[in-house]
Amino acid sequence: MNAKTVSTGVMNTVNLLLAEKRTSLAVLRTAIAIFTLPLSVFTVLIATSRYYEISNSLHFIIPLLLICIVLVIIGVYLIFRSFRRLKDIDHKIQEIKSNEECMQNL
Repeated sequence: MNAKTVSTGVMNTVNLLLAEKRTSLAVLRTAIAIFTLPLSVFTVLIATSRYYEISNSLHFIIPLLLICIVLVIIGVYLIFRSFRRLKDIDHKIQEIKSNEECMQNL
């Protein structure tokens, strides 16, 4: 096997890892949006709270609060998962760079 074939294989591996990193960043962006949605709902509820009685609207408020709690939990989970994946991918890329002579200048 010549050096060009090894370099091509290494570059393909790094390109795959970078594609996975872009995917993790997209998941992070989505997770932040999911996390902020309940905050927007709470803002609207607080801003319009003088127009309704909470005790009369509990059958709407309780399911809405449960949905918001679930969305916050999903958002936090996805954020932590994305950060963990990004860290793992960066570690793999650094490992490849340290092992390959052709990648040390990058």
